[in-house]
Amino acid sequence: MNHDPARRDFLRLVGVTVPAGMVLCACGGSGTDAHGGTANAFFAPGEMDFIQAATARLIPTDALGPGGDKAGIPTFLDLQLAGPYGRAERWYMQGPWPTGIDGQGYQLRFTPAQLYRQAIAGIDKHCRGKYQQPFVGLTGEQQDEVLRALEGGKVDLGDVPSKTFFNLLWQNTQEGFLADPAYGGNRDFAGWKLVGFPGPRYNYVREIGEYGKPYQQPYVSLIGRAPGTALAHAGEAS
Repeated sequence: MNHDPARRDFLRLVGVTVPAGMVLCACGGSGTDAHGGTANAFFAPGEMDFIQAATARLIPTDALGPGGDKAGIPTFLDLQLAGPYGRAERWYMQGPWPTGIDGQGYQLRFTPAQLYRQAIAGIDKHCRGKYQQPFVGLTGEQQDEVLRALEGGKVDLGDVPSKTFFNLLWQNTQEGFLADPAYGGNRDFAGWKLVGFPGPRYNYVREIGEYGKPYQQPYVSLIGRAPGTALAHAGEAS
């Protein structure tokens, strides 16, 4: 959130640690809408409004770089939720579904796609009841207040615990910020520039012995230096 530098400092200093079994994988596709513009692969327009606003508060634009919305995280999440990750194809989903504790990991019957869809609807309902506006229409301070309430498990989202949704949203936001740009996020290498990772270059032989010197080569994705033009070719993220 904008007034909480700890979130960006966390990304800058240590990157992201992802629990086993919860890693995003496999992008979906995207097409065009009736007007020839880019259509979302999963999110309805109102849902995408929430994602853009929330990721902009979770990773804010500041002197260190662009925020989550400008770094392409909404596109990353949209593609992921449209694909096997959104359908939980690699998760055990047969139940039982007890009310567990944090250390037991994900315990819900909902796939990630179902969780996002139900949670976003519940959040907008909560915001309309409290502020007479959906989440996207709130001030930044009000959006931060809602996100804190979600993090604390204090928002009624029906069958979805708000803390579980917030934790997944925050985890997925970090993944989108630091994943290879081939998967839609980390636009213009925003996340890698922040943590100082130049990308998966095939050869570092010339630089191996140049200790203490800045690495001057351009940032590079798995699919080249301009990955934003090749999203349609995104495959399995691992």
